[in-house]
Amino acid sequence: MRNRSVAGLLMVALLATATAAPTVAGEWEDDSWLRNIIGPERLAHGDEFGCHGYEGVDTTKELWVIGACRDYLMEFTNASRWGAQPISFGITGEEVDSATADALMDAGFEIVGDQLSQAPEGLIMMTRNGASLEQGVADRDLLESADENSLVSIYWRARMDDLKLREDKDIMSWLEQQDVWFTTWGEWNHHRISGNEVVVSTEGSTITATLANQASWAVPGTIRLQFNQSVLRVTDSSGTDQTVINAGQQHLIVGWREVADGMMMTIEPGTTVSVNLDGEPESVQFTPQETFNGLHHAVTVVGHHTTNLFQWSSDFQESDLVFTWLIERSVQIEMNWALPVIAVAVLIAVPVSINHLVKKDQKEYSD
Repeated sequence: MRNRSVAGLLMVALLATATAAPTVAGEWEDDSWLRNIIGPERLAHGDEFGCHGYEGVDTTKELWVIGACRDYLMEFTNASRWGAQPISFGITGEEVDSATADALMDAGFEIVGDQLSQAPEGLIMMTRNGASLEQGVADRDLLESADENSLVSIYWRARMDDLKLREDKDIMSWLEQQDVWFTTWGEWNHHRISGNEVVVSTEGSTITATLANQASWAVPGTIRLQFNQSVLRVTDSSGTDQTVINAGQQHLIVGWREVADGMMMTIEPGTTVSVNLDGEPESVQFTPQETFNGLHHAVTVVGHHTTNLFQWSSDFQESDLVFTWLIERSVQIEMNWALPVIAVAVLIAVPVSINHLVKKDQKEYSD
């Protein structure tokens, strides 16, 4: 009886050791989806890739993460169709100290978000003002109350630990039918900057608009030109006709659209556009536009803690929504080599022990 108890305790100990052995966090994982298939598709759609640091590491305490995340991202993809370097960084928490702000700017970042209490000096702050896209959490009333020319930033996270979160398809469908511009943090900010830097002049019946090259991303800017004449032709400096933008266009493109009192023009940095009118205008007024194509306001969905682009984006392949993906490099789980050894030991020990006990019982009964 005593031998049987000892054998039983041995098996329990082996099994307990195998199940209690910890996994080991090693180096860092690479998300190959950034480079393969999904990443290029999202870039072509108009998405932006920014940074969220390294999984499990507090960026404000480990400043090396800022440059490392930038380099990791740039190894796999451009940040946007407008620029290669990432300019948006997600900070967890409500404050960014001066050291973190300096490190962000030194690494080329321009935008931070999205629950900060105040904007760090030298950086643009984005605010989570559109609730979440998660089913049961999305807030349509909040989305309907967006101010004109504002940017609505909606939170999204596909997974929380091992839990898969579901998007609100009704909210998605409703959003796609609204009079809004689908954009990203970086695109929205630089579109506004570019619009303010367009230079307009008039000579006879020709209006000329010029936008110089930009130091950062080459995002087009939009202006509204007001005059009484009709437009005959709109061309760039090479004489090529500019694209006529449809009133329902919700993704940023270069071109123009005639409106009741003149036209909307979206011009690319480093170009000059000429507008030929059917007569000399008495006056020409122009106003930079914060929102593309005369739409009411802008919307972006921000993918937080994006460790696996396929998992985070797979439910949005057919959607018109545009995302700002904050990429987080995930920790690599190393194999604990003790586990296979323990497993083999258990596999050997259990049948041997059982066989020994059976033979011992048989001997006792025969005696």
